[in-house]
Amino acid sequence: MTTFAPLQNDTFLRACLRQATPHTPLWLMRQAGRYLPEYRDTRAKAGSFMGLATNVDYATEVTLQPLDRYPLDAAILFSDILTIPDAMGLGLSFAMGEGPKFERTIRTEADLATLAVPDMDKLRYVFDAVTSIRRALNGRVPLIGFSGSPWTLACYMVEGGGSDDYRLVKTLMYQRPDLMHRLLAINADAVALYLRTQIEAGAQAVMVFDSWGGVLADGNFQDFSLAYTRRVLAQLPKEHNGQRIPHIVFTKGGGMWLEDMGTLDCDVLGMDWTVNLGKARALLGGAVGGPGKALQGNLDPNALFAQPEQVAAEAIRVLESFGKPHTDASTTGPTHIFNLGHGISQFTPPENVSALVEAVHSHSRKMRRAG
Repeated sequence: MTTFAPLQNDTFLRACLRQATPHTPLWLMRQAGRYLPEYRDTRAKAGSFMGLATNVDYATEVTLQPLDRYPLDAAILFSDILTIPDAMGLGLSFAMGEGPKFERTIRTEADLATLAVPDMDKLRYVFDAVTSIRRALNGRVPLIGFSGSPWTLACYMVEGGGSDDYRLVKTLMYQRPDLMHRLLAINADAVALYLRTQIEAGAQAVMVFDSWGGVLADGNFQDFSLAYTRRVLAQLPKEHNGQRIPHIVFTKGGGMWLEDMGTLDCDVLGMDWTVNLGKARALLGGAVGGPGKALQGNLDPNALFAQPEQVAAEAIRVLESFGKPHTDASTTGPTHIFNLGHGISQFTPPENVSALVEAVHSHSRKMRRAG
């Protein structure tokens, strides 16, 4: 059993479990990324995105870069959501300035016949990175592991890359729902195994990114996305080595299905910027002493292009829309984890992130002290 340094800042994990914290914890989706000049330097050394993600030392270095610059409350593994289909033999590549592409796609009965949950040894580089990052963090903040959702992975596997209209994946879903369900079942079991192995390697929380759940029609979202996220969660351990491992689910564009998502067996629901946090709290946050979900989000990433004082004002607006988190250390209650409503843009000025972090930490402390 690998032993790691004790945590010095567990604010994020406590907020995930709806425990009172002295401030609202903050981390950012895609926080290790192209907006940081130091990331761009490391990526240039690595030669490519996958060169970065598959090299344990580089992946460790870039995961820690935002934490060296900002007092964030969590680290997230540097990797990609498409590592699973790549390990299934679909041949992932990233062209400069373009999104991901797969050599092979899954569109027919014959394609599906060759598909199986991959051997986790093919993803050893991910688990080695998790352990290396956890060691390098040395207890500074917790480490989040992650995966794409079964539906989001299916979108890329059928389309062969990103898509504007999801025509191919939706054609398959409407014409051959039986095939789509088979594909999603394999994906769900692969995602669950992948996240379990990340937890064994040292991840202290895990997150499912349902980036494309919001493109589905009502009804289809429940059948083709939510049901398979549920299948993943059912296979994840709640604890590892005596520590609670929070589970986070984020559906971009999922605001109209908050009630359905509230039935998921997870600790935290991530929200995009279209959701009113106060309403989400009333629906899902629960009462002090009762059950509920922690909420994560939900600043529009484009707010970070404003002036630093405007960024701070927007951060405060998000904090106020959630309202004062509970402060009773003896019980659980409504909590908020500050994040963006989607990944940070590569064009974000790094100094605006400083303004954001400072505003969230200072204003959320003030809110707890007030009345």
